[in-house]
Amino acid sequence: MASIAAATCNSALFFKSKDSGNNAASLFRYNRFKASKSQPVKTMAALTVSPPKRETDPKKRVVITGMGVVSVFGNDVNTFYEKLLEGQSGITLIDKFDASTFTVRFAGQIRNFSSAGYIDGKNDRRLDDCWRYCLVAGRKALDDANLGQPILDTIDRTKIGVLVGSGMGGLETFSNGVEALLQKGFKKITPFFIPYSITNMGSALLAIDRGLMGPSYSISTACATANYCFYAAANHIRRGEANIMVVGGTEAAINPTGVGGFIACRALSQRNDEPHKASRPWDQDRDGFVIGEGAGVLIMESLEHATKRGANIVAEYLGGAITCDAHHMTDPRKDGLGISSCITKCLDHAGVSPEEVNYVNCHATSTLAGDLAEVIAIKKIFKNTSEMKMNGTKSMIGHGLGAAGGLEAIACIKAITTGWLHPTVNQDNLEPEVDIDTVPNVKKQHEVNVAISNSFGFGGHNSVVAFAPYKP
Repeated sequence: MASIAAATCNSALFFKSKDSGNNAASLFRYNRFKASKSQPVKTMAALTVSPPKRETDPKKRVVITGMGVVSVFGNDVNTFYEKLLEGQSGITLIDKFDASTFTVRFAGQIRNFSSAGYIDGKNDRRLDDCWRYCLVAGRKALDDANLGQPILDTIDRTKIGVLVGSGMGGLETFSNGVEALLQKGFKKITPFFIPYSITNMGSALLAIDRGLMGPSYSISTACATANYCFYAAANHIRRGEANIMVVGGTEAAINPTGVGGFIACRALSQRNDEPHKASRPWDQDRDGFVIGEGAGVLIMESLEHATKRGANIVAEYLGGAITCDAHHMTDPRKDGLGISSCITKCLDHAGVSPEEVNYVNCHATSTLAGDLAEVIAIKKIFKNTSEMKMNGTKSMIGHGLGAAGGLEAIACIKAITTGWLHPTVNQDNLEPEVDIDTVPNVKKQHEVNVAISNSFGFGGHNSVVAFAPYKP
C-alpha cells in the first residue's frame, strides 16, 4: 500500500518563495529526499527541418468515438461543457465530511451523484467513489460510442481494452481500513479493503462489467495520469493489440485524509470566504490549488474499425509524449525544460508543426511556480502566440488530480466540435509574464486547428497529448 500512501498531485511547487524557511518547505529538505542540483541536459534541439507527417494508415489513425464524464456539473458531457462555457464555478464548501475544523473547507465536490442504471445497489454501497465514478463515466462513454452490450456481444472483445488510471486510488476505502485496524483490530478490516484500494481496480471493474478482454491495467503518475493513459492506449491501437480502448482518469480524494494531507503540504488555497474565487490560474493573487474529483473517459478507436462499424467520429487523437523533469519531487524546473521537451516530442509524434497549434488546455493549477513554468515552456516552443489561445479548466472545477487530464481532454474535444473556448475565470490581476490570451472570464469563439492538453505530476512527470478535428 505504499504506492497509495505516496500518491501525489501536480508537479508545480506549491510553497511560496517567501516561505522557504518554514516547516512546510523543510518537509522536502530531509537528506533522503534532497534533490541534487540540476545537471545540464541534452535534448533534441528542435523539430526536424522537413515538414512533419501525420499518420495516414487507417489501422493506425486513432479517433475519438465516445466520451463520458462525472463532474461537479453532473454526468452529461454537453451539460459539463455548457457550464464551463458559462464560466460557472463548481467550487463550494465541503459537506462530504465535517471540515469545520480544517483550515481549508472547500473543494470541487460532486453532489447528488447517481449511479442508477449503471451499478447495482449491492455493489454501489461497497464501492469507493473513485470506482463508482469510473464505472459510470466508462459506461457513458461506451454508450456515447454506440457500444452498448448488444453491440459489444457482436464484436471481438479480446481487442477492446480498458486503461483508466488514478493518482490516489480508493483513498476512502484505504483510510477506513486503516481506521478499522487501529480502532478494532485486523479482524474488522473489510475483505474489500485491498481490492477497492489499489489503483488498477477501476479498469478491472469496468472490464469485468462489460466483458472487455483486451489490454486492461492502470497507470498512476499523479496528476499526469490520464494523459499517460491516452498515450499508452493509442499505442496499443497502433501496434494492433486493440481496436478499441476505454481510457481516461478517475479520482475521489475529497475526504479527511486527502484534504488533510494536502493541507499539511500547504498545497491548497485557503480562500474559505470566497471558494468560487480560489482557483485563479496565472493571477498574481493565487495562493494554491483547489482539490477536485470526478472522472473523464474517452473511447479511442482505430479509424479502420470505427469506419467499418459506422461509428460517429468526434475528433482525432494525433499523438502524445511523456517525459520526466529528473529534477525534484515537487518543484518544476524553472527553465521549463521538461515541459518544453515534452511538447516538442508530442508535436513530433503527432506530425504537427508548432505553427499548426492554436489552442492549449493548460495544466494551470493555480500554484505559484507551476503556472509560470508552464507558460515559459509554451513560449519556448511557440514563437508566435498572437493567434494562440490557452485556458485553465481547473479554474472552475478544481484540480481533479489523476482525473484532471480526462476531464480536460473532454473540454479540448468539445472546444473542437463547438468552436467555443471556455473562459479561465478569476483573471483579475494577470502575471505580467503571461502575454498569451488566457480567454479571461468570458468564453470566446475560436476555430481550433490543433489542440494540445498538458498534464504534469509530482515526481516531474510530464505528459502532453494532441487532438484535432477529424478529417477523412
